[in-house]
Amino acid sequence: MTTAKKDAAPGQNSYELRQAARKERLLSAATSADRESGMVYTATKNKASLIPFGQPIHVGHYSEGRDRNFRKSISRGFGKAFALADKAEYYRRKAESVGTGGISSDDPDALVKLKAQLADAQAAQERMKKVNAFIRREDRDGIKNLGYSDDDTTQFFKPDFCGRVGFPSYRLSNNNANINRLKDRIAELERHAERTDKERVGSGYTYREDTAENRVMFLFDGKPSEQIRKLLKRNGFKWSPSRGAWVRALNNVGVTVGQIVCKSLDAIPE
Repeated sequence: MTTAKKDAAPGQNSYELRQAARKERLLSAATSADRESGMVYTATKNKASLIPFGQPIHVGHYSEGRDRNFRKSISRGFGKAFALADKAEYYRRKAESVGTGGISSDDPDALVKLKAQLADAQAAQERMKKVNAFIRREDRDGIKNLGYSDDDTTQFFKPDFCGRVGFPSYRLSNNNANINRLKDRIAELERHAERTDKERVGSGYTYREDTAENRVMFLFDGKPSEQIRKLLKRNGFKWSPSRGAWVRALNNVGVTVGQIVCKSLDAIPE
């Protein structure tokens, strides 16, 4: 499997560029693992061909130990080749999943995208209600005026396996739940947009609330002690090599936990 570096799509924001770069790194890792798997497999297969088919181990012969070790190395070689193939498949699946988890709060265009989704969902809700109202009045022309074809209009009047016509109530309920979810996320991001950057220097660390990165961060001059690393991990902070900091999402929980960690760090004797 080979991958070629592609130019960034026009109009991509910083988050989308990072996602594209991450996908490329994963695909590159998959390619490397595939290549190494093939090399190990070929070398091991050539090694195995040195043993005549069906030749047993000569028990008690001076060559027994060497023969057993040789066969074990072949087994390990095939095992390594298959493990590398699995690793390549893992990286491919990870690459395929990039960007499929919905709209991330890290995306600077998240509010615009969520509002567009909300408008689409609300329009769909109104359209389904209108279709059902026209069906109750047996008004086929009304449905066609909404932009539906003759075939679609005919299908609306055909009962499903439960005898329902038009859009079933669960479709409207599910879509309404999605509308409420989108409204909640939009309200959350709008509150987040009102946040300001904060930073304070503590005892051997710098604590930062970074709105651009959407992260609560702890920065240290060097590698923190094992005690501090355990404290950070226990409170949901992860090491971010690209940021050179221990981070978690910037939200109410993240800020609260960050302040608790600050107090714990300040209490550690220097």
